[in-house]
Amino acid sequence: MLERTIAFLGAGNMAEALIKGLLRSGTARPDAVLATGRRTDRLQVLQSTYGVRTLTDNVAAAREADIIVLSVKPQAMDKLLVQVAPVLDHSKLIISVAAGVPIAALERRLGAGARIIRTMPNTPSLVGAGACALSRGEHASDEDLAVASRIFQAVGITTVVDENLLDAVTGLSGSGPAYIFLVIEALSDAGVKVGLPRYTALKLAAQTVLGSAQLLIETNAHPGQLKDQVTSPGGTAIAGLHTLEAGGLRTTLINAVEAATRRAKELGEQFLEKSGG
Repeated sequence: MLERTIAFLGAGNMAEALIKGLLRSGTARPDAVLATGRRTDRLQVLQSTYGVRTLTDNVAAAREADIIVLSVKPQAMDKLLVQVAPVLDHSKLIISVAAGVPIAALERRLGAGARIIRTMPNTPSLVGAGACALSRGEHASDEDLAVASRIFQAVGITTVVDENLLDAVTGLSGSGPAYIFLVIEALSDAGVKVGLPRYTALKLAAQTVLGSAQLLIETNAHPGQLKDQVTSPGGTAIAGLHTLEAGGLRTTLINAVEAATRRAKELGEQFLEKSGG
């Protein structure tokens, strides 16, 4: 258990996912968790559901906590940093979940020496199946990185990468759920087209994606090997795969990840400019 107070500045979906995971796993106690937000109705829901403390005052929460999770949307980050910077001394660990906000931009607002961990989680964290990459700033310690990893392991898997790879993580696993939802929707539409009821088609498509991913993870096999196990000579799967290759599915997915990565880089550059870089 983390014997530290954690404050989530911004009580959105990701903050709730992390709060839920931390409490469910026993990583944190409810009385050691604070959450802030502008909507009092939202804060009341978090308080009644999880038993955590809630405030509308970001400064008060930041002053009290040992670990500060910056969980506002990227466009609100600069205003939040200006607000709380005076009470964030270097004894506190700062964790950011905002996409496209570089560590350098955070340091400019929080001062040299700030202990910062930048993360890129994804929305499956809401159901405990997230994928999160973490990068540490110059002044964050090995222990700081371990603490941040424990927090995100409460809602899925974690991996550590250099910060210059976080835009690529954003393009792949950060944006990836949107690609997979589109695949599931398309498979479901196809099922309806060939005669299946909508609910049945959607249920089968979603479980097929879930089960295929689980098979890959548990066997640690190469996806090409698992694909070959499904395809038999002159069979149905190879006919379908031929159509997918002819339609450029592989190239389209690669292009999607590249496009999202470029956009993440652009957003990071814009935020640096805004913060005086």
